[in-house]
Amino acid sequence: MEKATFAAGCFWGVEARFNKINGVISTQVGYTGGHTQNPTYEEVCSDQTGHAEAVEVGFNPEIVSYEELLTAFWNMHNPTTPDRQGFDVGSQYRSAVFYHNEKQKNLAEKIKQELDTSGKFANTIVTEIVPASTFYRAEEYHQKYYEKTGRPCC
Repeated sequence: MEKATFAAGCFWGVEARFNKINGVISTQVGYTGGHTQNPTYEEVCSDQTGHAEAVEVGFNPEIVSYEELLTAFWNMHNPTTPDRQGFDVGSQYRSAVFYHNEKQKNLAEKIKQELDTSGKFANTIVTEIVPASTFYRAEEYHQKYYEKTGRPCC
């Protein structure tokens, strides 16, 4: 199993979408990319921790490639809006790829460049591509939120 970490707005919907992909073995939502240790949801929502709401994805690369996960990531949100997805505003909702190795970094940068020049998006992609750092698992009630609540996703 390999690991990938993405931020694309509210982590509930992002997690639900990744869970639908064949080859994704596990997901967990949490906070990463900031400076506060062991942040709470309320602290992250204050926009003072530097953390993004993110999803850590465990996947089987023999079934789904990292490139396929990147493609899904860029298709599930608007990567051209800085610190915002829909009605959710703040740096915690930024678009980011947190890479775990150089291969992930290079592939993310390559695809981002290709998308930027393709004309698919009217504006420039603002997705950060940064090294993965400590991932703080979110509170249990956030994990698999749509499955637990029976609410429809996205």
